[in-house]
Amino acid sequence: MTLLFLQSLTAILFLTIIFLHLTKRNFSASVAYGIQSMMVVFFFFNSFLETPNTYLILVIIFTIIVKVILAPLFFIRLIKKHALAFNVSTYLNVPLTIIIMASLTFLAHLEKFNPLTNIVPAYHQLLSLALASIFLSLFLIVNRKGALSQIIGVLSLENSIVTFIIFAGLEKSPGMQIGVIFNILIWIMISTIFISLLYRHFGSLNVTDMKNLTD
Repeated sequence: MTLLFLQSLTAILFLTIIFLHLTKRNFSASVAYGIQSMMVVFFFFNSFLETPNTYLILVIIFTIIVKVILAPLFFIRLIKKHALAFNVSTYLNVPLTIIIMASLTFLAHLEKFNPLTNIVPAYHQLLSLALASIFLSLFLIVNRKGALSQIIGVLSLENSIVTFIIFAGLEKSPGMQIGVIFNILIWIMISTIFISLLYRHFGSLNVTDMKNLTD
């Protein structure tokens, strides 16, 4: 794949995170996560084209099955089961959210992060955008009040970290690839159990409804 094409794919991943910040619909957020995960599949495939590796084929297949297909379907099923038509509100309003997203993106491109983003000089811009995606995913987790949104934020963070790892050339390690598979599986299991128990006990996925836990 050409560098321009990889930049386009990374931009799509980055835009899906921005969309996750702005959308109010759980269904749309689930679809956006599936699209984001598909970008990660393309990144792994590009790495495979550069250095054919059996482990990478396993990671690609597992990522498609679990993250592109099963995870979004699980979230959509959960939305329909509990009638979760909308995400709950954010702690910050839209203008402040946009300002902070812009600031975090600017921060990721500062020279102080050059030791990270220049690990592979040819991929400097890609690594900077992947780092910005990590920052925005962390902010998504903090800013959303809905547990479902927060879990999607955690999985989005994992996608961003994996993207950074790929462009940094670290995914060629078999141990790293196995770790990626393990992380995908564990996060889906945690999401399934956590959301089911949360809704069963509180009848809501809004974390602000759990203030009585501190009493």
